Amino acid sequence: MTPPGCDAADAADAADEWQVRPVAGADARKPYRCPGCDQEILPGIPHVVAWPDGDPTERRHWHRVCWEARNRRSARWRRSGRH
Repeated sequence: MTPPGCDAADAADAADEWQVRPVAGADARKPYRCPGCDQEILPGIPHVVAWPDGDPTERRHWHRVCWEARNRRSARWRRSGRH
């Protein structure tokens, strides 16, 4: 099954290396910093949370379009180190 917010190619990549879960807008209750664009994901905005297989401590919240574009550009890490 293709995770929401991913196309078929992304789903194949995600299945091999990443756990990806959708976050509904109603469940997004606090702001997060997207590592793809270094912009805030505001409360109420649907997005995805992704982490490398086997390492849930590396969970990151991404805008869906940033997650879909992650292989076409490098991540922008927030300078403060807080995600």
